[in-house]
Amino acid sequence: MKKILSATLLAAMATAAMAQQPVKTFKGYLFNEEYDVYMRIDFYGESIAVPGNELYGLLPGFLAKRNNNFCWAVTAAKVKDENTAELSLINDFGSEDLTATLTRENDSIYILHQEKGSTLKVPKNGKWQKLPKTLPFKRQK
Repeated sequence: MKKILSATLLAAMATAAMAQQPVKTFKGYLFNEEYDVYMRIDFYGESIAVPGNELYGLLPGFLAKRNNNFCWAVTAAKVKDENTAELSLINDFGSEDLTATLTRENDSIYILHQEKGSTLKVPKNGKWQKLPKTLPFKRQK
């Protein structure tokens, strides 16, 4: 009886410990509906492969447009504090780069602010669409 009780208690403690894993601020999927762009990020480790561009290897993340293979690869990311990260991006041609800041406003809203370098552009209807310098994203589950 003691073994069963001990095993049950141990299993309950392990389940509770796993359930309380903190959500990492700069890891996940962010989406902007207005411009139909998204970000896949993991600034704590280089664990993201860019679809169609696996040649880059594992990176801290990327910004891409849905239903399109164009992307901006995050080549470096540094988490400054709990709500702010600095990142460097390069387009998939390697011809343009920029630095930006990603800030968490709350649990679901993130703001990408382009600091210096090239302007973020994504393809839209056969033309280049410039993205605003400040772009809000919603965190998806």
